[in-house]
Amino acid sequence: MLSKDLIRLYPELYHVAADGAWPSIERHGLLSISSLVTRWGVRQGAPQAAILSKRRGESIELTHPVYGTALIRHQKAMHESSLAAALDDLSPGEWYAMLNDRVFFFLQKARLDELLSARSYRDDAHTVITVDTRSLVAAHEDDIELTTVNTGFAQRFSAEQRGRDSFTSIEEFRHPTRAHASTKVVDVAELAVYRGVRDIAKHVKRVERVRDGTVLERFV
Repeated sequence: MLSKDLIRLYPELYHVAADGAWPSIERHGLLSISSLVTRWGVRQGAPQAAILSKRRGESIELTHPVYGTALIRHQKAMHESSLAAALDDLSPGEWYAMLNDRVFFFLQKARLDELLSARSYRDDAHTVITVDTRSLVAAHEDDIELTTVNTGFAQRFSAEQRGRDSFTSIEEFRHPTRAHASTKVVDVAELAVYRGVRDIAKHVKRVERVRDGTVLERFV
């Protein structure tokens, strides 16, 4: 896929963060979970491994005397045995570690709306960050990856196969040639940025507090 086609077909990207997270994200950047636990001083070894290589059944709150509070989101949409069956060439722990090294964006508003209306999310407010694709690609193209997989979802009878090759560069991604983004077929499920986006504020178009699809407040 050409970068110019990615920008043309998907001019905006959407990231969902915890309610109240924007001041910290604006200050520190949109960090991957692995970068966040390091910055917040979680000890290496077993303490970090408990966060980075295992399913999070509940959200985890981290506190720091200088940086304040950071919330690491739960992974309730991941069913352990379904994930294990869907993996081609790595363990569930290795898959979780891959996810925690990246931050993720939806490319279609419909995928964002689907997440916000899901049972595990619809009753809570969330911070939705809308990013300009052209700006993000210009600054971070070498760290951007695309995937056809809904990486944070694995349920019985509905887990897509995945593995080490699930993430590819923009150039290597095989996207159908289209004049417009498809509204019927998901050509690319997610865009990931390896290690995160520390200068996220430079690429933001909107930051909103949203509950079940309703905008409650706009920050940017």
